[in-house]
Amino acid sequence: MVPFSSLELAADQQGRSLRDLRISVTDRCNFRCGYCMPREIFGRDFAFLDRGEILSFEEIRRIVRLLLGLGLRKIRLTGGEPLLRRNLPRLVQMLRQLDSGLDIALTSNGVLLPLYADDLAKVGLDRVTVSLDSLDPNRFRQMSGSFHNPEPVLAGIDAAVKAGLTPVKINVVVRKGINECCIVDLARAFRGSGQIVRFIEYMDVGTTNGWRMDDVLPAREVVRTIHSVFPLEPVDPNYPGEVAERWRYTDGRGEIGVIASVTQPFCSGCSRARLSADGKLFTCLFAPGGQDLRHTLRTAADDEKLLKLLTAIWRRRNDRYSELRSQGASSQPRVEMSYIGG
Repeated sequence: MVPFSSLELAADQQGRSLRDLRISVTDRCNFRCGYCMPREIFGRDFAFLDRGEILSFEEIRRIVRLLLGLGLRKIRLTGGEPLLRRNLPRLVQMLRQLDSGLDIALTSNGVLLPLYADDLAKVGLDRVTVSLDSLDPNRFRQMSGSFHNPEPVLAGIDAAVKAGLTPVKINVVVRKGINECCIVDLARAFRGSGQIVRFIEYMDVGTTNGWRMDDVLPAREVVRTIHSVFPLEPVDPNYPGEVAERWRYTDGRGEIGVIASVTQPFCSGCSRARLSADGKLFTCLFAPGGQDLRHTLRTAADDEKLLKLLTAIWRRRNDRYSELRSQGASSQPRVEMSYIGG
């Protein structure tokens, strides 16, 4: 048994504890959203990871088991599109067996949820987040880089609701001049449904999405736009460090969230790490690189050695990219979102 007690609740250089791990289970996706995986870069000839490069479920489980001793309480499975990973419900079951109180969620484009929602719920998934940037077919295709209409995504949301994976969070990346006109329609569509729409400022993750500050619609403008039609009032966070600022409808018909990592950085409360599909641990969404864990996992390292490595990575963490960006420092290289997970 690894002696966790002396290492529990390790804090980084900014005094932040590790609470949340985003796990990318694949770098592949069936969409080509321009802000994450633009088709002109991730085309037919793009070299994705080979199967042998990707962490096994057992390797992922081992990392999570050790991080539980450092205070980890939340897991989100991401990609790419995580439902493209074969037998994903088995991984959920393996993680659930580690800790019945662990919060396990999944982020998806929703298209495959009708096939998997019931199985995922049965093995212990708590809820899902689904990306949906517009209800207008043309704008949806423009944002998603796909040939789909929104209907398969809406069917996925319905499947998640029926399976009890609620509340479903619907993530909307807002890009000025492209889908800002869709904000009220999306709010209206899910108002009173029990599901939560979260509007996300367009971020400069990676270097291939052509990000410009001029394309960012500030979250305060999103709130103002919705409030002019459906009056809103602020709500306290669910927990310290929650990234989404909560607003509820004054008539009691639910709430929305806004994530303002560009105009209102929240680095000071960030408690997240990210594990790439090939086993690199990143301590920031905007990091230029990560620490390779796969080699250590596959060279017969015992739990104590691996735990010390994980602890050391977190304790030397000093990331605060979004705060530095707001001060004009944003030129560092950054890993792509499709590789690190959103």
